[in-house]
Amino acid sequence: MRIFLTGGAGYIGSHTLLEVLSHDHEVCVYDDFSNSAPEALARVSHLTNRSFDTVEGDILDRNGIKQALVDFRPDVVVHFAGKKAVGESMAEPLMYYRNNVDGTLSLLEGMNAAGCSRIVFSSSATVYGEPEYLPYDEAHPRAPTNPYGMTKYMVELILNDWCSANAQNTAVLLRYFNPVGAHDSGEIGEDPDDIPNNLMPFVSQVAVGRREKLQVFGDDYDTADGTGVRDYIHVVDLAKAHAAAIGYAETHYGCEAINVGAGQGSSVLEVVRAFEAASGQPVPYEVVARRSGDIAAFYADPAKAKNLLGWQTERGLADMCKSAWNWQRKNPQGYKG
Repeated sequence: MRIFLTGGAGYIGSHTLLEVLSHDHEVCVYDDFSNSAPEALARVSHLTNRSFDTVEGDILDRNGIKQALVDFRPDVVVHFAGKKAVGESMAEPLMYYRNNVDGTLSLLEGMNAAGCSRIVFSSSATVYGEPEYLPYDEAHPRAPTNPYGMTKYMVELILNDWCSANAQNTAVLLRYFNPVGAHDSGEIGEDPDDIPNNLMPFVSQVAVGRREKLQVFGDDYDTADGTGVRDYIHVVDLAKAHAAAIGYAETHYGCEAINVGAGQGSSVLEVVRAFEAASGQPVPYEVVARRSGDIAAFYADPAKAKNLLGWQTERGLADMCKSAWNWQRKNPQGYKG
């Protein structure tokens, strides 16, 4: 198949690129490298001994993305490109709506022009908002609590309408929980441009000496150790979920939302202890006040992914920490050195 990856040089995009190349698909990566590095693509090419097309372009460039799609004529688009920091979205909401929502409209218009009717969308469990019950299943009400989550929800609505307008269109909405870890080679991994927004890369940077200590936001939640519990999924498992979703999109029509998570949670302190065990390095931390909007626990019901995609997670927390440390140890400054 011919697969067009927007944001294919990013953290999840690069791991998915490696996975789909291993299935002998033809690929075109479309990325503006605003939050990613061309080096990631070079490393994927080296690891797979495969070449692929790369177009440097902005998702907001309607003419540019249309031309790239018309030139490549993909069978399926996998859409990763988008801003993804919750805190930044609250400070810069218009930027998030412009980039994530308007960018998707540009992409869909280009797909229509290129005759491509299948898309796998990188959505998020943030569309659910405060839990009315746990684990979250796909029928849980959607009530995002921040602009980032709202943009994902809005794109889901747009894709549902796009599918309703044409019976031949297909959209698979993959609602991520907390992707972590890295490829076993240690050649590709998560490389935040600034202070990490997520727990695992921050823990990694503390362990490697880039940061002094971790801040734990609250230890008085109603959980086993008082710290927040989240559903972590190995990024390689997530990449495999995208490969499965591509196969599903090839033979199904309509719009389908699917959780991609492990189905169980780990607390902040469990992650810290697991990372210390994997790395042999101490991870100093201090407990500070809770962050506004944080909840005690957050995890998926992944049954639908197993039923529809034949997919489930294969790697546990120890694997996530081991691979994240291997990446960080080999690349203490990320792709920069």
